[in-house]
Amino acid sequence: MTMKYADGKMLADIDQGVGLITFNQPEKRNAMSVAMWDGLTQILDTFEADDSVRVVVLTGAGPKAFVSGADISQFDQQRSDANAQLEYDRLTSAGRTKLATFQKPVIARIRGFCLGGGLGIAMQADIRIAAVDSEFGIPAAKLGIAYGFDMTRKLVELVGPAHAKMMLYTGTRIDATEAARIGLINRVTSDEDLSDVVVEIARTIADNAPMSVGTAKKVVAEVLSPTGSKTNVDPLVAACFDTADYREGRLAFKEKRSPIFTGR
Repeated sequence: MTMKYADGKMLADIDQGVGLITFNQPEKRNAMSVAMWDGLTQILDTFEADDSVRVVVLTGAGPKAFVSGADISQFDQQRSDANAQLEYDRLTSAGRTKLATFQKPVIARIRGFCLGGGLGIAMQADIRIAAVDSEFGIPAAKLGIAYGFDMTRKLVELVGPAHAKMMLYTGTRIDATEAARIGLINRVTSDEDLSDVVVEIARTIADNAPMSVGTAKKVVAEVLSPTGSKTNVDPLVAACFDTADYREGRLAFKEKRSPIFTGR
């Protein structure tokens, strides 16, 4: 059953361990409003508390966009100057923080425009799979604004400073092939294969041991953190060896069958 949030502009579904979040404002190319950020927070809270959800997929409604950025129609009212921007950041910070710190793996399924704040959302995903006709860009320089520390750091982590500067300074769009070449996305598929490819990846992750996958996500974050250390990682790794899932994994290997993991 589809769950609706933000007056239906955010949708949530659960199917066989996969939580699907749909940005549902196709008439505005799924541009993000403040209410949609609130809806995203609520959905992620729900998925985080539901043990049946082992991986989350983000996608945009319709064929034209993943998320085309922030809803510019709200800019005059909510982002007209620096003080208004601070208030906008406050109103949307819960959703941004929730997505950035979400403990389960997240896949962005991208078709069409993935621009500005929409690219910021996609970059917070762990894996990005895009249809070949997708377009990526950060048009801040064309609007007279600039992106902050967190989004810029994520961009630099993915593509390096040289490619990040090219994207930020020019504000131009790149296609999916170029995005894959510079490391912005993981894989390019045909439009017709996009859903099947993402489902296969999501189901593969969902079938793996949740604690192993969750620990891998935490370890990667620790490695990328300026304060990351082996001391912080070692207890996380050790805990996996005391789980029922580890015993099940060993037994399934001996019995030459697929393991059935419970997350315990």
